Amino acid sequence: MRPWIVWATGLLAYIVAVLDRTTLGVSGLEAGDRFTAGPGVLSSFVVLQIVVYAGAQVPAGLLLDRFGSKVLIVSGATLMAAGQLTLAFTEALPAAIAARAVVGLGDAVTFISVLRLVPHWFRPDQVPLVTQLTGICGQLGQVLSALPFLALLAGEGWTTAYLSVVALGVVSIALTLGLVKNTPNGRAAGPPSTSVREILVSVKTVWLRPGTRLGFFTHMGTQFSVTVFALMWGLPYLTVGQGLSVHVAGMLLTLSVAAAILSGIVIGIFTGRRPHRRSRLVLAIIASNAAVWTVVLALPSAAPLWLLTLLVIVISVGGPGSMVGFDFARTFNPSATLGTAQGMVNMGGFLASLLVMQAMGLVIGVVGGYSFDSFRLAWTVQYAIWAIATVGILITRKKARKQLREERKLLEGFEPHPTAPAATG
Repeated sequence: MRPWIVWATGLLAYIVAVLDRTTLGVSGLEAGDRFTAGPGVLSSFVVLQIVVYAGAQVPAGLLLDRFGSKVLIVSGATLMAAGQLTLAFTEALPAAIAARAVVGLGDAVTFISVLRLVPHWFRPDQVPLVTQLTGICGQLGQVLSALPFLALLAGEGWTTAYLSVVALGVVSIALTLGLVKNTPNGRAAGPPSTSVREILVSVKTVWLRPGTRLGFFTHMGTQFSVTVFALMWGLPYLTVGQGLSVHVAGMLLTLSVAAAILSGIVIGIFTGRRPHRRSRLVLAIIASNAAVWTVVLALPSAAPLWLLTLLVIVISVGGPGSMVGFDFARTFNPSATLGTAQGMVNMGGFLASLLVMQAMGLVIGVVGGYSFDSFRLAWTVQYAIWAIATVGILITRKKARKQLREERKLLEGFEPHPTAPAATG
């Protein structure tokens, strides 16, 4: 029972982090009025947050390997609460931008810190499924932003809505301090003190492992579309570009979370039982994302509701699909550098997200503001990322397979074990 209590407490911290991450996405139009910001400037709010998030991943991984999960979860929650508190009261654009950067910094350390708890508290055969559950259940934070937060925003106003998020963050900090331990036996020992040069060599070594880069491109190709949709452009696209009401758009964002949860359970079971098919599954998810967007964007006018529903469901599978990238990192990296490897993998999707998010804001601004045609053109920037990620997966998968074969020859006297699954498929 204790492992599940520790995990659930960490999961709550991640749910709050996702809530903090997505509040500006659902309040984007109100933020534009409050801070007198156009589409380009408004997208820069979130882009800066993602830049900070992505840029902090490797340092966060190094700190995680050094200090463990509990310290980083508490630190991240404190930073995010401080950023949201500032947003609750400020009307100055520079202060708001700085606050979002602080939120991004706190968010950067939370997810990989919660993931790091899983292999310490659960059996190896449970790890893939619990890892998936961490990612998909954490998206309940998106439900909180799409429903109660949005309702508070509309009914009670900006300050009350953001203060409610701060309060939930404080609760998370208290529970983490009281219930979370890094390992069943206490704090996991960190690596000995090292010089800057040794740290850089370690980072380079982790990155050069083909499995780490395979995880990076996996995360890049699967995660960004639904992240951009949920974090920034989904609600404006559905309401202004497709003519849906705010209520219906909010329900579609909630459906996104339900689709992610259900598909994540399936993906977790599948990858646990068929590890040699993981990369094929990832490529299928990328292809399905590209295909459904192609159908929607090919229409000369607003899409029917059933097609938009299908779009939301399909791209939502990309969220749990990106979790396979962390499984690759776990497979090909020792425990001592797992935090660093997970940080590198986590950069993939968020680097792609920030590039697409910013590019879309620029396209919408150049075309003339929010409209069906501007959104239709802006969403096409996704295809470049899908192409890069697919090529990266194919190349690094081949190298990872080669490395695995060489290791097996060394360990088993050039005779592969008949029951050992291929780790990259």
